[in-house]
Amino acid sequence: MAGIRALVLNCTLKRSPARSSSEVLAREVLDALGEQGVTGELIRVVDHDVRFGVSTDEGDGDGWPQIRAKLLSAQILVIATPIWLGQPSSVCKMILERLDAELSETDEQGRLLTYGKIGAVAVVGNEDGAHHTIGQVQQALNEVGFTCPAAGATYWVGEALHKTDYIDARPKPDTTGRTTSALALNSAHLARLLAEQPYPPPDAHDAAVDPAQRSG
Repeated sequence: MAGIRALVLNCTLKRSPARSSSEVLAREVLDALGEQGVTGELIRVVDHDVRFGVSTDEGDGDGWPQIRAKLLSAQILVIATPIWLGQPSSVCKMILERLDAELSETDEQGRLLTYGKIGAVAVVGNEDGAHHTIGQVQQALNEVGFTCPAAGATYWVGEALHKTDYIDARPKPDTTGRTTSALALNSAHLARLLAEQPYPPPDAHDAAVDPAQRSG
């Protein structure tokens, strides 16, 4: 089969070339995926004119269609987001809203185009809230058709009321390194499994049931 590709979306609020802790962790995820034979790229979303909306193309120079094309050609999507006020960033939420449009996009067998794609999450922040943020993003990705692997998230949060960012954390915490490695290993493994054996089309269950056993 063809090689597995990943797209990592950095949902920082900071435009390039500003330093970004979520980008540091995002690149570590991309490096870990590379160790599993996965190629890919990282996009800082705020560097593109992505519009608010819930369609695949909001028109008037919307930057989402180009990003979406790369998403559809990848098998793994990683959302990297900072924590603000205990929540995923507003950029992250905008991306999840744009992904809502995928609920109306299907292949010739009626499956969502996101079926068979892996959704993973990377979170950084200077406060608690990583598990809450991961839960929100994973649930949204799953709802629009992505499959979340076991241990499919990695995160780092600094001590409460401290000012240290992940980009400045030294030495890098082993715990985050281990969760990043697990995310990459399990995401690549699951992506290959689903590529070899895709999800069945929506009507597969009805076709498999003996008509004599159907009720109603």
